[in-house]
Amino acid sequence: MTGPALLDTHAVLWWLSDDPRLSDTARVIVADARHPMHVSAASLWEIAIKRSLGKIEAPDDLPDVVRAEGLTLMPVGAAHAWAVRSLPRHHGDPFDRLLVAQARIESLPIVSADGQLDAYGIDRRW
Repeated sequence: MTGPALLDTHAVLWWLSDDPRLSDTARVIVADARHPMHVSAASLWEIAIKRSLGKIEAPDDLPDVVRAEGLTLMPVGAAHAWAVRSLPRHHGDPFDRLLVAQARIESLPIVSADGQLDAYGIDRRW
């Protein structure tokens, strides 16, 4: 089943690099041009931090690359940020917790290999 979705940070990077770790299901979801695929500004922030530390590679013009791929950038709003306060501590990564809050508020499934997200009762697709 496809439809609009929020991509986890690794899903974005794996899609852009055609990484074989991206599941077949995730590929079908992201490739479905009938539905918007959202990339959180939080993911761009996470990538920028990890890139500056030399942990990952990403293009200098990543926001432009994301848009050129037909992906939609989702800003982090006050409601998203504030919703993190009420999330249980199932996951210690602050970026993932923010993505969970965004997925909940925007009523979007999240495309992610991270099974820890299931504890939040969100619709995770992989």
